[in-house]
Order: sequence, then C-alpha cells, then structure tokens
Amino acid sequence: MDIIEKPSWLRKRLPTGDTYQQVEQNISENRLHTICQEACCPNQGECFSKGVATFLIMGNCCTRNCRFCAVSTGTPGPLDSEEPLRLASEIRDLGLSFAVITSVTRDDLDDGGASHFARTIQTIRETCPGVGIEILIPDFQGNPDALETVVAAAPEVLNHNVETIPRLYSVIRPQADYRQSLRVLRKARDACASLVTKSGIMVGLGETEAEVRQVMVDLHQAGCDILTIGQYLRPSVAHVPVAEYVHPDVFDRYGEMAREIGFKSVSSSPFVRSSYMAAVHYQYVKGQEKN
Repeated sequence: MDIIEKPSWLRKRLPTGDTYQQVEQNISENRLHTICQEACCPNQGECFSKGVATFLIMGNCCTRNCRFCAVSTGTPGPLDSEEPLRLASEIRDLGLSFAVITSVTRDDLDDGGASHFARTIQTIRETCPGVGIEILIPDFQGNPDALETVVAAAPEVLNHNVETIPRLYSVIRPQADYRQSLRVLRKARDACASLVTKSGIMVGLGETEAEVRQVMVDLHQAGCDILTIGQYLRPSVAHVPVAEYVHPDVFDRYGEMAREIGFKSVSSSPFVRSSYMAAVHYQYVKGQEKN
C-alpha cells in the first residue's frame, strides 16, 4: 500500500465494453502479451476499448529487476519464431493503422533481442502494408550493432525511456545507466535522420523540478523529438513507494517547460505513459516537419 493516499485526479473507471473484451480475448487466443496487462497500465481499459494495445514481445519475463516495474523478472524462455507472424496477424485483424511494440529486457541474448525486433517489423510490413510502427526498446547493454539492426528495420518511431533522473538510478534502475540510455537515443538519431525518437520519464519518485528540467535538456541535446511525462504508481508493496502524487498543475508546467526547451511533441499529465496516444504524437511531429 502506498505511504500516501491517492488523490481524486488518479481515479479511473474499470474497463468495460465489447471492444475491450474482444481485444483481451484475441490477445489471449493468439498467445500474445501486452505491456498494458503485464505492467498494470492505468490506461488499459481506455486503450483496449478503442481497439489499441502496446504489444510485448520476447515473452513476459524480464532479465532485469527495475524497482518501479510490474513485469515479472527471472530467466526467460527461448524466443518464439512464430511470434512475429501471430503479432502481425493480430494487428491486421484489429485493423490498426499504427502499432506500438515493446519487449522485456533480454540480457541473456547476444543481441538483446534486436534481431527479433527486426523480424517483427519486417513481418508486419509484409502482412500489414502501410501500418506505422513505434518500437520501445531496451538499451541492448549499449551494443551498437544491436541498435543498428533495429534502426535498419526502419520503424517510424524509436522510443527508449530514461524513466527517471540520474540521481535515482541506483534505486529505481540499478541495472541500467542514464548516460548509456542517452547514447542509445543519440546513436539512433545519428544513424537515421528521418527516424522520430522518443523518451519518457516518471515523476513522483522524489525528484526535484530542477532535476526534471535537466533530464529534458539532456534528452533534447540527444536529439529526442517526443517526450512523455507521467505519474509513477506503485504496482505492489514490493516496489518503490510513491514519494509524491504530483499535482496536474505541475504536469502542465513540465509540459510547457519541455516545449520551451524544444521538443516537437509533449504529453505531460498523471496518467500519461510512454505509448499513450503514440500515433497522434508521430503524426504531429511529421506534420511539423512538412510545414
């Protein structure tokens, strides 16, 4: 249980409706996973009810143990070679025009699963021509060849979250490195100038506004186009407690700050998560580039 009571602005209705149930059923029948379900996303009901989901590939067991994340940790099973086709078929059947795909971190694999990402993107291209693709990737332990593999597969958006301020990494992301995450974004930008890059942070973990602003500056200097900022919500008593429920007015201020720094598209509010309204962000950025 959180050490402080949740405020009224963090209440959401339970998911309902035929579309929600159909999406949930399809995902189960096709033996797929979503980060919406595995990470207990508060927007799951809203997104499923619209026929939208963020797909989780390479299993649902992560090799890392981040203190904020609800995804199970342990020793993952082998990769499923049929997963890319099942996922592409699900995207086709849902009639999606834009798909978001993430993965657990697979430090057990030589390339961190980069080639599986690439095969998944290629299969979606073949099965669902014209579908836009955003991938949310791990850091691949800084492996430049792995990053080049996923960039070469030509997703529309490459997302890699820094998650929090560098001071809190030893507590929140002990197996990750802040500067390495910045390098992932910079190298992706350098490898493909037309690639839209994106990152996200959580607040409410004990950071200061000055520290949040510095992360924004660092991400912008790394060439990041899109920024998402949301409230950390504690998945269980085994996870890091919430230090603060940040008021929506502060989120508005963070949004303005990010736009002033130069991000092309920003979402900043308590329920924002990194893949929320992903297609809208991408379309907005591409629209700016045309003007």
